[in-house]
Amino acid sequence: MPEETLFEFEGDMERAAVAQYLRTIADRLESGESFSLASGDQSVTLAPPAQVEFEIEVERETSKSEDDTEIEMEIQLEWEEDSRGTTELKID
Repeated sequence: MPEETLFEFEGDMERAAVAQYLRTIADRLESGESFSLASGDQSVTLAPPAQVEFEIEVERETSKSEDDTEIEMEIQLEWEEDSRGTTELKID
């Protein structure tokens, strides 16, 4: 199935700021509230269902010269888009 990137953000941030973003997302997940992500001209609103697929992956990336290594941690949530009606059209 082809993928479409709906939102992407990457930047250097203080650990405490990252923790606050993750805490806000965690609070919204726990309460069942939707949440929005926005940066520049990009934005997306997400409403994950009660059951999601959860994955954590940690990788060590070594440069060709092997002088530099980088640790990468990815946190991923997946769900079926129609499981909570996130594509529902509303006309007010």
